[in-house]
This record gives sequence, C-alpha cells and structure tokens, in this order.
Amino acid sequence: MDRIANVKVYDVAAPRSVIYLLPGLLCDGIVWKHQAEALTADGHEVRIPDFRFFDSLNAMAQAVLAEAPARFALAGHSMGGRVALEIIRQRPDRVDRLGLLDTGTHGPQPGEPEKRQVLIDLAKAEGMTALAARWLPPMVHPDRLQDPEFMGVLTDMVERMSPEIYEGQVRALLNRPDAGPGLSRIGCPVMLGVGRQDGWSPPAQHQAMADAIPQAKLEIFEESGHMAPMEAPVAVTQALRRWLAVD
Repeated sequence: MDRIANVKVYDVAAPRSVIYLLPGLLCDGIVWKHQAEALTADGHEVRIPDFRFFDSLNAMAQAVLAEAPARFALAGHSMGGRVALEIIRQRPDRVDRLGLLDTGTHGPQPGEPEKRQVLIDLAKAEGMTALAARWLPPMVHPDRLQDPEFMGVLTDMVERMSPEIYEGQVRALLNRPDAGPGLSRIGCPVMLGVGRQDGWSPPAQHQAMADAIPQAKLEIFEESGHMAPMEAPVAVTQALRRWLAVD
C-alpha cells in the first residue's frame, strides 16, 4: 500500500503549524489523544496517520511525505519514531523539528525475529485479546497493571487490530535500518522523550541518541513505561509544547 487509508486530523482555522504525531506498533490515534487535543487548543493542526496496512518503514515514510505540507513538525512514538527517522533521512528539508519518544535507532537484534514470531503465532492461534494480555504488561509501568480502566483502553486498541496487521508491522520493524549513523546529520531541533521505567527502549538509549544529535534535548517522564504519551500525558504534552517553542 502506498497511501494512508486514514489520517485523523485535529483541525483549526489558520494553524500556527502542522504537526504529525506518528503511532507505534499496534497503536492508533488514542495513544496521542491528550497531546492532539492540547496542541489543537494551542492553535496547531495535528495529524495522526494510520499505519495499519503497511509492512515497511519506507512505505510509511513515503506515505506521510506524500500527504504532508512542504514543512511540518514531526514526532513519533516507538515504531512511529523509526518512521520519523526515515522521513527525516529522506527529506530533512521538510521537517521543521523532530520528536522521538520511547524509540531507538539500532537494527534488528540477534534472536529478535524468533521472539516476535512467537507473538505472531499467538495472535493467529488465539486472537488479539490473547496477544494483548501477553504483549501489553511489559510495555507499561507496573502500577498501571492495577488500573483496569487504563489497561482496558490499551486492550481495546490492540483488539481493533488483527493478526495480519500485526504481522505486517512486525515485518516492517524486522527490516528496519540502523539509523544511528544519521543522527549527527539531523539539523533541526530534536526532543527525545522516554518513560523512566521504559524497559523496551530505556533512558540510557535515549541519552546516547541525544549525545549524537546536535540540537537535542532529553525529557524523562517519571512513573512511566514505554507508553509514555498515555502513561504521562500531561508531562509529554508539556514537553511537546517546549519543543514547539524552540526557535
């Protein structure tokens, strides 16, 4: 697929800027809901693309570039951060500023395909509810597991997907490039954000990325795991506001 089937737009008249917020693996616009509503209230137009029907990061990046205006702000969470890095690699002239949340730059790791295949097989054999029950708990701060409303929202999001969508997005991640060598060439303001308790893409990983990027600022969100935009919504929104205020 070479076009985005759906882009959720939080529209305003005469927007101060256009901001793309890119979701991660098995994620949709609900992950960015707090930030989108707040930034729209600030006068920005926010667009959240739908990556359900893609199986390569390059195709996701190309689809965003085909849909986006000439200049835009760009932030990605998790897999969305990988897409954002691919976008700025391809067209740095079009990205006004870059936000990378709970993400990384390294290529596939030893044993990763086998581990991901176990979860694909689970989704195909037992369904997305079973996958959510296995996949989500390590993604969040342990305290969130005691919040049935919060976990219910995450589970509902995963259940809106399918095993085929999951397999396609995993394929995209398993073919990801090592984006590390390109970090030093990023010339726009960059905000790196990560949950303090993110075990999938920990703070030390983001510190290393920040050290490699000329205009980078690291934001750490307390009491948050990998799903920082939902786990620490106010802190993430405030970090994005500071990022948007950088000249």
